[in-house]
Amino acid sequence: MDKLLAMQAFVRVVEAGTFSRAADTLSLPKPTVTRLVQRLEADLQTKLLNRTTRRVTVTADGAAYYDRAMRLLSELEELESSLSKAKANPRGRLRIDAGTAVAQLLLIPALPDFHARYPDIQIDLGVSDRPVDLIGENVDCVLRGGELTDQSLVARRIGNFHTLVCATPGYLERHGMPQHPRDIEEGEHVVVNHFSPRTGRIFPFVFERGEERLEVVGRHRLSINDSNAGLTAALAGLGLVNTATFMAQPYIQAGLLRPVLVDWCSESVPIHVVYPPNRHLSAKLRVFVDWVAELFSRSDEIQRQCSLPGCMAAAAAAGAARPVVPSPVAAPAQTAAVAAAAQAEALRAAQTLRALAR
Repeated sequence: MDKLLAMQAFVRVVEAGTFSRAADTLSLPKPTVTRLVQRLEADLQTKLLNRTTRRVTVTADGAAYYDRAMRLLSELEELESSLSKAKANPRGRLRIDAGTAVAQLLLIPALPDFHARYPDIQIDLGVSDRPVDLIGENVDCVLRGGELTDQSLVARRIGNFHTLVCATPGYLERHGMPQHPRDIEEGEHVVVNHFSPRTGRIFPFVFERGEERLEVVGRHRLSINDSNAGLTAALAGLGLVNTATFMAQPYIQAGLLRPVLVDWCSESVPIHVVYPPNRHLSAKLRVFVDWVAELFSRSDEIQRQCSLPGCMAAAAAAGAARPVVPSPVAAPAQTAAVAAAAQAEALRAAQTLRALAR
């Protein structure tokens, strides 16, 4: 029996909660993982796991063995990464998870620079806005916006997302331009709300100006739990949306969206790199964390202090001068034009990010 592999299999079963999930994360067949753990128990002459049809739980002896095994495996990884070659040329697989907009607009366009620096690191990137179980899904780190709720995790703050409220010119033609945040709660205005995928709680729009801070909850016909979906809803004219400036900027510059209440700052959302506390910060993970922190620190769209940078303010002024689009629903030709313009702007944003990464 390969004692080290059996120990790794046992640790993954404990963390994943099932043999099936452990097998997936180890890229091994489930029967192989089952046999490894059974042989480990036979070799130790100790029952490590209680098995049911749906889940496995660790016994008291198994919990003690898990703690020692985790420490031993971490020390082994540290020993390997301490070698000068590993420091100079980190290698191996990194399982990373990021929100949809962060992955598509910020992270992926800059990855050629990361791979040029560290060609021996393989990245498996999960892309979704859902909460991720770092331990159960064997994820090395996640990039997430918002305040941290799980204080057991280790986090490094790498920047802030700044947000703005915007809508299509057609929507503003029909409902009017809000002059004050409270206008969003009055009259005919509707919003596209964002709700927490974990709790279902609706997040209010937050506005700040000087010492004044307002939370606004408008009337909505649609609420979403995905940032890209919120932007798509805004482009469809479904209401006012509060979205990240780095997502909205190309559409504002193209005249497809118009920012509102530009004399107010919308809230900023902290972004962290988060990883489990029981994972040794290996050389491959350390260089990725340092690289992504450097990438975000050099992005003006992430680090600036208010909701509307100068180039967007100019675009907003230009948009105010041009006639608004009266059509409440985009025709097919208009939809194709929107998609083409968005694609072109995304390519330009990718080129900018690559330049920042160099």
